[in-house]
Amino acid sequence: MTTDITPSQTPTGTSSAPQAPVADPTAVAAFAERCVGFVNQGAIALLISVGHQAGLFELMVRHPGSTSHQLADAGHLHERYVREWLGGMVTAGIVRYDPDTRTHVLPPEHAAVLTEAAGPDNMAPLMQYIGVMGQVEPRIVERFHHGGGLSYADYPDFHRIMAQESAVVNDASLVDGILPLVDGLPDRLEAGIDVADIGCGSGHAINLMAAAYPASRFTGYDFSADAIATARREAAAWGLSNARFEVLDVTALDVAGGFDAVTAFDAIHDQAHPARVLRNIHRALRPGGVFLMVDIRAESQVEDNVRLPWASYLYAISMFHCMSVSLGLGGDGLGTVWGRQVAERMVSAAGFTSIEAKDIEADPFNTYYVALKD
Repeated sequence: MTTDITPSQTPTGTSSAPQAPVADPTAVAAFAERCVGFVNQGAIALLISVGHQAGLFELMVRHPGSTSHQLADAGHLHERYVREWLGGMVTAGIVRYDPDTRTHVLPPEHAAVLTEAAGPDNMAPLMQYIGVMGQVEPRIVERFHHGGGLSYADYPDFHRIMAQESAVVNDASLVDGILPLVDGLPDRLEAGIDVADIGCGSGHAINLMAAAYPASRFTGYDFSADAIATARREAAAWGLSNARFEVLDVTALDVAGGFDAVTAFDAIHDQAHPARVLRNIHRALRPGGVFLMVDIRAESQVEDNVRLPWASYLYAISMFHCMSVSLGLGGDGLGTVWGRQVAERMVSAAGFTSIEAKDIEADPFNTYYVALKD
């Protein structure tokens, strides 16, 4: 007598297909609670962004213990919106509220993180990126289905915010904290050398260096005509004769031995073809030249970024902007989180023989790479 065994049964009568793990109800409830927290934290980030843009945090510092009507009057704002915003800030634990007097106070510890007095440590401008990502969310979802990427023109606010953020860091640290990371560079700049900035954007870093080192000559390259126009206006307003700017896609940079130093501030990972740009930079430097590359602080493997407090934000901003704009140009889509290991490998592959990664306290989000050309 034979026994028929169906393909889905083993001889013992049990299923051969892998069984889905049974969910732990306690873990389900805990994760559902986390999801509520995700929504709430995202909403708080947007509220902080609105408060920053409307000037409400600065108003609260100047007018402590104010009602919603008093704050609205002081800032020439509509009270009903101010009141609702304050409700979000109070329930977030950011603003303290006295229900008897209906007054609000921004604690000095919170003002030290959310107002202009914080300088480069002001976290409020960072929250604006959440809204920027939301603006392009439907188009990013489309790219999941159809591939490709978006263009820089899809992000008018992104580049304004980034320029403002970079300006605050550079104003505070570029001349006195960042350039000295390269041994001997300030002295060489004092004596007079040729410097290029790759992906210079609105050119503020170039203009700061040109103002600080009048004996040196500075050239900024960016493919945005609008950004270059802004850079030229600032240089003219500052009376700089040693700073010039050129509209150029730096993948086409064709300079051989024209510069003693090249800088790139958070620009390489956005490039359509970053390896080609790095090779162009190496070729553009004279023997003994130095490349100072500022880029996102992260590791190259996702498992090494789990403990990085802002890692999920980095992957999000990469997907919503940096990776996407590269793919939109038919590029490699390197992404924001290329990480230290890949960055060092690519810089080395471009021809640089000495590469050192450094960090500075004033800028916890970036790593500063110093690479030398023989």
